[in-house]
Amino acid sequence: MTTTYDFEDTPTNYDDVQRQGGQDAVYDPNFVPDSVKSFVVHMYRHIREKNVYEIHQMCETSFQTLSERLFKDTPWPSVEAIAPYVDNDHVFCLLYREMWFRHLYARLSPTLKQRIDSYDNYCSLFQVVLHGVVNMQLPNQWLWDMVDEFVYQFQSFCQYRAKMKNKTEQEIALLKQNDKAWNVYGVLNFLQALVEKSTIIQILEQEKEGLEQFTATDGYDYSGGSNVLKVLGYFSMVGLLRVHCLLGDYHTGLKWLQPIDITQQGVYTSVIGCHIATIYHYGFANLMLRRYVDAVREFNKILLYIYKTKQYHEKSPQYEQLLKKNEQMYALLAVCLSLCPQTKLVDESVNAQLREKYGEKMMRMQRYDDEAFGIYDELFSYACPKFITPSAPSFEEPLVNYNQDAYRLQLKMFLYEVKQQQLLSGVRTFLKVYSSISLAKLANYMEVDEPTLRTILLTYKHKTHSVGSDGKVISNADIDFYINNDMIYVVESKPAKRYGDFFLRQIAKLESVINDMDRIKLE
Repeated sequence: MTTTYDFEDTPTNYDDVQRQGGQDAVYDPNFVPDSVKSFVVHMYRHIREKNVYEIHQMCETSFQTLSERLFKDTPWPSVEAIAPYVDNDHVFCLLYREMWFRHLYARLSPTLKQRIDSYDNYCSLFQVVLHGVVNMQLPNQWLWDMVDEFVYQFQSFCQYRAKMKNKTEQEIALLKQNDKAWNVYGVLNFLQALVEKSTIIQILEQEKEGLEQFTATDGYDYSGGSNVLKVLGYFSMVGLLRVHCLLGDYHTGLKWLQPIDITQQGVYTSVIGCHIATIYHYGFANLMLRRYVDAVREFNKILLYIYKTKQYHEKSPQYEQLLKKNEQMYALLAVCLSLCPQTKLVDESVNAQLREKYGEKMMRMQRYDDEAFGIYDELFSYACPKFITPSAPSFEEPLVNYNQDAYRLQLKMFLYEVKQQQLLSGVRTFLKVYSSISLAKLANYMEVDEPTLRTILLTYKHKTHSVGSDGKVISNADIDFYINNDMIYVVESKPAKRYGDFFLRQIAKLESVINDMDRIKLE
């Protein structure tokens, strides 16, 4: 049963100032309202008692409620102000500061000094987890938020640092002085250290042999130990996938995710934000590596899951982000299916949503003219991650902004790939019509000579095949062919007929009719 806490006893004068003054209210970092005292005292006690359920309720509900009521436009009280109420506990103060900075990034615009302080706090917190004795059980949601926010703040810092044009002399001096803050090697080292120290890869291997129960317990330790290092290590693999996607290193990103079997339920699916981030970055990385079938298959599964369950997350703080990622993944699915028409892999309900959102654009994308390239550009720009340039800026005059350089490079590579597919749509159209055709006849239809046609067919083979994560060549083609004695023989894959969705829809309609009939009162 959930405990209810009375966080309504905020002193009237402070409450009035906050409500009436809003952003203009004077922020005193040392003033702690009674409701915040109560919050930190209860949170501290639950952490010491390893009461995961209550900690989760306080993080997801109480913290959000207090933030909305009292700290909509200001930070929470400083850690120095609340420390006396929690016995000056070092680890709790680090956790509180982590939440403090997360709130600051979500509600306000952090200064350069605050960005650097947040990095220092993460360093101290992860050092304690890696090298100290952490006897805590924390909710998976909070542990995911730590990794997610760590990567987000790194991305945000890189974007901020790359906008050099309007930097003041003080900011430039501070950047030079703190050149190690949010350094890409430091970020990667922390995430990799969490993976290695937690031995999570070995734990997941042992689980396949039935020697571990990590997934069955959602990563929690019911024998009285701590789940913090193990679960942080697990989520750090997703964090590494995300960082490497931001850097444009898709092979390495997918390699870090390999220990997690995303075809099955896992700890990553226990937190909706982690589930969506995992599949979004996995799908995007596969799109950029031309593994379209893998991308389509996973986008379809997650979009179907969101379609069926999003109403249960409406009150979640992550709901807006969920909807945004949902729209971005539909855009990426439209791109995948335009480059690799594998609609048989897409569920009917997802396909209906896709046609409603992007049906007209997908038809125009098949023409491969300037308008089509413009649509590819538009969808990619809307749905891609916010790529970063991790290197330190040049402090030489004139100062220039380079925050868009990484994005422009990735866009250029993607559009180059799209343009290479231009001839393939014509080949696919003819191969769909014939079960066999001579090279000479097809060359005549396409108005090219035979050597050029052979080059086009070889390009088709190359572009519809890619190297999978296991090193084997995989096919993305809906239509394949082989050549024997100057004859092209077409091999078309026949999709297995699926009746389940049809029957489920009819059952739902029947139930609706029966309910309507039950409501009719006969006289």
